[in-house]
Amino acid sequence: MPRTLLWQRTDVHGAEHVVFDDRRGLTARGVALAAGPVPYECRYELDTSPGWLTTRFDAVAEGGGWQRKLHMERVDGRWRVTASELGDLTAAGQPNALQPGAEDPDLLVDVLDIDLQNSPLTNTLPLRRLGLITGTVEIVAAWVLLPSLTVIANAQTYTALGPGRVRYASGSFTADLELDEDGYVVRYPGLATR
Repeated sequence: MPRTLLWQRTDVHGAEHVVFDDRRGLTARGVALAAGPVPYECRYELDTSPGWLTTRFDAVAEGGGWQRKLHMERVDGRWRVTASELGDLTAAGQPNALQPGAEDPDLLVDVLDIDLQNSPLTNTLPLRRLGLITGTVEIVAAWVLLPSLTVIANAQTYTALGPGRVRYASGSFTADLELDEDGYVVRYPGLATR
């Protein structure tokens, strides 16, 4: 039977709920809600291989007067990315919003993981794929910005700090994540808790 997790956002009013099966890789269906930077809802589906290599990610983000869709699929070692937009996110209060999707999918050639912005769930993907128990690993993730659904190749570092604790770093940002026994985030300081 599927399992479920629910995170409460601690930085803005919002939450993330996911229904998932992780017996042979991960199959997940979730929804993320937030009051800012503009109020939005993002529904997503995510699939990985049995080894936790991301194979497919679909998302629909919407708010007052706009909707954006994103489809990402890994085929023959390359990402296929398609996106669309209805309405106008910039007119809805996010004037600097980039277009949905990836301007150049070839920049994602080294990407094995999806990182949905402000989603505690997607931090688990590289941890489970790499079996991080000790040491430090560096990855490049496809960072999916919310609410724009813009996709950017993003360098990230995960450092094991001891049982149930991992330091996440990207650029100058760091956060010490608390994890349960299955590697799912329990507490993401400044972002979310469950």
